[in-house]
Amino acid sequence: MFYHPNSEVYIPDGKSADVALSRTTHLAIGAHQDDLEIIAVDGILQCYEKPDKWFTSVVVTDGRSSPRSGAYAEMDDEAIMNVRYEEQKLAADIGQYSAQIMLGYPSSVVRDANNSMVIEDLVRILNLTKPSVVYTHNPTDKHPTHIAVVLRTIEAIRRIETKDQPMKFYGCEAWRDLDWLPDKLKIPFDCSEKLHLQKNLLKVFESQISGGKRYDLAAMGRRVAHATFFQSHTTDTASHLSFGMDLTPLIENPSISVEEFTKDLLHQFESEVLEGLKAVS
Repeated sequence: MFYHPNSEVYIPDGKSADVALSRTTHLAIGAHQDDLEIIAVDGILQCYEKPDKWFTSVVVTDGRSSPRSGAYAEMDDEAIMNVRYEEQKLAADIGQYSAQIMLGYPSSVVRDANNSMVIEDLVRILNLTKPSVVYTHNPTDKHPTHIAVVLRTIEAIRRIETKDQPMKFYGCEAWRDLDWLPDKLKIPFDCSEKLHLQKNLLKVFESQISGGKRYDLAAMGRRVAHATFFQSHTTDTASHLSFGMDLTPLIENPSISVEEFTKDLLHQFESEVLEGLKAVS
């Protein structure tokens, strides 16, 4: 179905790929195995046990280059890729995803702006799923492969017919949170419910956690911190929050460059900080 021989489509409930993809309402596109359970928790919760909403996850890279230690220290790249694929499938089972797609690209290919295969695969997925909501990384993330996935996703959405483009398109936090965004620009996702499910989804990725990267604790901790520190003059209305930024303007107006869009966000942050200083100086 897709270009790379390591690509795979996994359907947790055993339906055909056509059925699983066409029923998708919320689509998440991430760089690595375990990214989606961090950046797209809103989509997972929106669809969990809902007969009319279905979450599909796309992992673009093969996970070969991940650090490894302990029980995984001696595994070669092929073995760790297989482990990470199985972990991601288990997350799909636990989260009741409609489909789990692994595109299987090396990170170097994803970061190569001259290679169109990733974009073409994403266009195919978008045309098959026609989701109402799409989640991906955000353009201020500090991981180069995450940034590449954002750019490829934006280009893919811009290539599909306007009538099939998502109604909402969010850039979410992973390797740099979005606490710095001015509040008027934050999209706060309330993820206070089904905490046990969220923890189980994060714990699935044992090959990463046992290597000393406690993404399970860090992601949940950040959600608690956001809920507490979001509003300074009101009591908390949520116990866990995840932040996103609205990337929809980039598909509504394709003449806006991602660099221009991001620069404007940073400028608004700068202005807010300087205005705050000026107000009490």
